[in-house]
Amino acid sequence: MDNIERTPFSTRPAKRLTILLKARDHDHHGSLYVHLLQRARKMKLAGATAFEAHEGYGTSGQIHRTHSLSNDVPVSIVIIDRAERVDAFLAAAAELLADLVMTVSDVEIVDL
Repeated sequence: MDNIERTPFSTRPAKRLTILLKARDHDHHGSLYVHLLQRARKMKLAGATAFEAHEGYGTSGQIHRTHSLSNDVPVSIVIIDRAERVDAFLAAAAELLADLVMTVSDVEIVDL
Protein backbone atom coordinates (compact mmCIF):
# COMPACT_ATOMS: atom_id res chain seq x y z
CA MET A 1 0.00 0.00 0.00
CA ASP A 2 1.17 3.50 -0.82
CA ASN A 3 1.94 5.44 2.41
CA ILE A 4 2.58 8.75 0.63
CA GLU A 5 -0.07 11.31 1.41
CA ARG A 6 -1.49 12.82 -1.78
CA THR A 7 -2.57 16.43 -2.08
CA PRO A 8 -6.30 16.94 -2.70
CA PHE A 9 -5.38 19.62 -5.26
CA SER A 10 -4.51 19.10 -8.89
CA THR A 11 -0.89 19.51 -9.95
CA ARG A 12 0.91 20.12 -13.21
CA PRO A 13 4.54 19.65 -14.19
CA ALA A 14 6.90 22.63 -14.35
CA LYS A 15 10.58 23.51 -14.16
CA ARG A 16 12.38 25.47 -11.44
CA LEU A 17 15.43 27.42 -12.56
CA THR A 18 17.74 28.59 -9.77
CA ILE A 19 20.47 31.08 -10.65
CA LEU A 20 23.28 31.76 -8.15
CA LEU A 21 25.14 35.08 -8.29
CA LYS A 22 26.28 38.00 -6.14
CA ALA A 23 24.55 41.32 -5.60
CA ARG A 24 27.61 43.10 -7.00
CA ASP A 25 27.41 41.23 -10.33
CA HIS A 26 26.58 43.70 -13.10
CA ASP A 27 26.19 43.77 -16.83
CA HIS A 28 26.49 46.93 -18.87
CA HIS A 29 22.89 47.85 -17.95
CA GLY A 30 23.36 47.74 -14.16
CA SER A 31 22.57 45.11 -11.56
CA LEU A 32 22.58 41.65 -13.13
CA TYR A 33 19.94 40.16 -10.85
CA VAL A 34 17.60 43.11 -11.46
CA HIS A 35 18.16 42.79 -15.20
CA LEU A 36 17.43 39.03 -15.10
CA LEU A 37 14.21 39.62 -13.14
CA GLN A 38 13.14 42.31 -15.61
CA ARG A 39 13.81 39.97 -18.51
CA ALA A 40 11.78 37.19 -16.86
CA ARG A 41 8.90 39.61 -16.30
CA LYS A 42 9.11 40.92 -19.87
CA MET A 43 8.91 37.30 -21.11
CA LYS A 44 5.82 36.86 -18.88
CA LEU A 45 7.23 33.92 -16.93
CA ALA A 46 4.88 32.63 -14.25
CA GLY A 47 7.06 33.73 -11.35
CA ALA A 48 10.53 34.90 -10.40
CA THR A 49 11.97 35.91 -7.02
CA ALA A 50 15.41 37.07 -5.92
CA PHE A 51 16.61 36.05 -2.44
CA GLU A 52 19.59 37.61 -0.65
CA ALA A 53 21.53 35.29 1.65
CA HIS A 54 23.53 36.07 4.78
CA GLU A 55 26.50 33.99 3.73
CA GLY A 56 27.58 31.53 1.06
CA TYR A 57 30.44 30.26 -1.10
CA GLY A 58 30.87 28.82 -4.57
CA THR A 59 33.48 26.99 -6.59
CA SER A 60 36.22 29.42 -5.52
CA GLY A 61 35.65 28.51 -1.87
CA GLN A 62 35.64 32.23 -0.99
CA ILE A 63 33.01 33.13 1.62
CA HIS A 64 30.58 35.85 0.50
CA ARG A 65 28.62 37.50 3.29
CA THR A 66 26.25 40.26 4.11
CA HIS A 67 28.23 43.08 5.66
CA SER A 68 27.62 46.78 6.00
CA LEU A 69 30.85 47.55 4.14
CA SER A 70 30.41 45.01 1.35
CA ASN A 71 28.09 44.39 -1.56
CA ASP A 72 29.31 40.80 -1.94
CA VAL A 73 25.95 39.38 -0.82
CA PRO A 74 24.99 35.99 -2.33
CA VAL A 75 21.77 36.16 -4.36
CA SER A 76 19.59 33.34 -5.68
CA ILE A 77 16.97 33.91 -8.35
CA VAL A 78 14.25 31.28 -8.56
CA ILE A 79 12.06 31.10 -11.67
CA ILE A 80 9.20 28.63 -12.06
CA ASP A 81 7.19 28.00 -15.23
CA ARG A 82 6.47 25.39 -17.88
CA ALA A 83 9.56 23.64 -19.25
CA GLU A 84 9.37 25.27 -22.68
CA ARG A 85 9.10 28.76 -21.15
CA VAL A 86 12.10 28.19 -18.86
CA ASP A 87 14.07 26.88 -21.86
CA ALA A 88 13.10 29.98 -23.87
CA PHE A 89 14.30 32.22 -21.02
CA LEU A 90 17.62 30.39 -20.85
CA ALA A 91 18.11 30.85 -24.60
CA ALA A 92 17.13 34.54 -24.51
CA ALA A 93 19.36 35.34 -21.52
CA ALA A 94 22.32 33.12 -22.46
CA GLU A 95 24.76 36.04 -22.73
CA LEU A 96 23.89 37.17 -19.18
CA LEU A 97 24.04 33.67 -17.71
CA ALA A 98 27.36 32.55 -19.26
CA ASP A 99 29.49 32.61 -16.07
CA LEU A 100 26.83 31.82 -13.48
CA VAL A 101 25.95 28.60 -11.65
CA MET A 102 22.41 27.41 -12.37
CA THR A 103 20.25 24.41 -11.63
CA VAL A 104 17.08 23.23 -13.34
CA SER A 105 14.71 20.90 -11.49
CA ASP A 106 11.44 19.20 -12.27
CA VAL A 107 8.71 20.46 -9.93
CA GLU A 108 4.94 20.26 -9.60
CA ILE A 109 2.78 23.36 -9.51
CA VAL A 110 -0.16 22.95 -7.13
CA ASP A 111 -3.41 24.48 -8.38
CA LEU A 112 -5.40 25.80 -5.45
